[in-house]
Amino acid sequence: MPIPALCLTLLMAWTTAGAYTLEQFQFDNEQQETDFRNLLEELRCVVCQNETLAGSQADVAQIMREEVYRLVKDGSAPVQVKEHLVTRYGDFVLYNPPLKPSTYLLWFGPFILVGVAGFHLVRVLLRKKKSRDSELSDQERARLDALLATQTDRQDSKK
Repeated sequence: MPIPALCLTLLMAWTTAGAYTLEQFQFDNEQQETDFRNLLEELRCVVCQNETLAGSQADVAQIMREEVYRLVKDGSAPVQVKEHLVTRYGDFVLYNPPLKPSTYLLWFGPFILVGVAGFHLVRVLLRKKKSRDSELSDQERARLDALLATQTDRQDSKK
């Protein structure tokens, strides 16, 4: 086996060896498993930012999954598990953070940015509409006529 192929094979084996699965978690009953899986879909990985805990392969996500597993196994309700993680990681850990003063920027920030951008766009367009092109001076008009005449002569000579 050539060296590059061997290196590629080892790299692929190494990256898949670190992959985490949800099958490693064992539960006492079906309700615990359902709560666990639902929580992992509702919680965000704090490293990957836009991945659920169920889908993230980050080490921090595995630690968070183990923490959720421990809490669910200890009999904590899903609401209690979320409260615990919010206390530890902040509202960012929730895909749907609650509407409160500390999360106003999360909820309204995108709308504010679009509004500010729209305001500036309208302002620039109105300013451009008000400023008309200035008239050419006699000297500029003579130069333009000369350039156009030269252009016309070149096109006629090519035909």
